[in-house]
Amino acid sequence: MRKAWGALASAALLAALTFAPSMAVADDAQVCADESGDIAIAACSRAIASDKFRGHALAVLYNNRGAEYSEKGDFDRGIADFSKAIEQDPKDAEAYYNRGLTYYKKKDYDRAIAEHSKAIELAPTRATYFMDRANAYSDKGDHDHAMADYNQAIRLEPNDPKTLNNLCDELVIIRQLQAALANCNESLRLRPNYANALWHRGVAYLVLGELDKALADFDAQFRLNPKDAWALYGRGYIRVKRGESEAGNADIAAAKAIRANVADDVADNFAIHGVK
Repeated sequence: MRKAWGALASAALLAALTFAPSMAVADDAQVCADESGDIAIAACSRAIASDKFRGHALAVLYNNRGAEYSEKGDFDRGIADFSKAIEQDPKDAEAYYNRGLTYYKKKDYDRAIAEHSKAIELAPTRATYFMDRANAYSDKGDHDHAMADYNQAIRLEPNDPKTLNNLCDELVIIRQLQAALANCNESLRLRPNYANALWHRGVAYLVLGELDKALADFDAQFRLNPKDAWALYGRGYIRVKRGESEAGNADIAAAKAIRANVADDVADNFAIHGVK
């Protein structure tokens, strides 16, 4: 979730504060932008209630509070705040984008796509907007549109490891495995020890039947975070597959102890990617 603060927002804030009795309201607005969780929400709420902000400056406050609500899993409040931000500034691409991300979290992919499309209309050079619309298309199974958006994101930001990683994942799903590996490799070159890219490359190797390479990636992911249930489960899955039942089952049990539903989650992921 993206919070908004920058030169334009700061200028709007200063304009809004020309008639403010003190800088306490400005402090709240800055805390709203800089902090997270309940501290940020409280500061955003005070700044909004001050009635000292209009237009884009007020939209920034609603957007930032909405981002915090969404991060807490309070999606409906997040969406309500993003909608208020858009009422204040109908050209606020970030508010549309954040509302789209929240619909995505609610698994309402059609609305997510519509919101991201509006954000793209307002800011057509933002690679992140294309990437997250691609994610929604991919979850809907619309892989042609997903690929088009991932490729556009890459054209806009060719050295973004996150976009390269997501493109790698999509290419595994549509079984373009060598291209997938190339994108995961590039993602890891740009961002060494990127856990998600290690996972996706490991899955690609699994689909190819290259168990040793897959195991090496899941093991590397585990070393980055020994509490990563997905990495542990993936490593255990391969060990069982290689006949190392005791070590593999120990990994799987440890993964389930960290995250009770990891077996179902990984099974769904493997099914989507064609792991047999």
